[in-house]
Amino acid sequence: MHEVALAQSIVEIVRDQARANHADCVKAVFLRIGALANVEPEALSFGFESAARGTIAEGARLEIERTPGAAFCAGCGSDVQVESRVALCPSCGSGQLLITGGEELRVTELEVS
Repeated sequence: MHEVALAQSIVEIVRDQARANHADCVKAVFLRIGALANVEPEALSFGFESAARGTIAEGARLEIERTPGAAFCAGCGSDVQVESRVALCPSCGSGQLLITGGEELRVTELEVS
């Protein structure tokens, strides 16, 4: 379950950013997770809650925005949404897809006091 390691890294980022901005408390952490990032949001939430214990992020709400997978089809030249890395082009059925988005895992915002 790599989500626990990801959660620990997120808590480190949150801690560093809160410290740099002289925050006393982190109320919410906003994440953007792509559909192709191979991250299970529920497992990440559980891991975050555990990793945040005893830190400035303890009790913080984790808000997750999911973004779709995106690809360019070399077969027909279309930009398409995909749900997996092995998807076929929904426009022409080609397997010549180049992933262009949906792989991100990013802390986008912190709500602090």
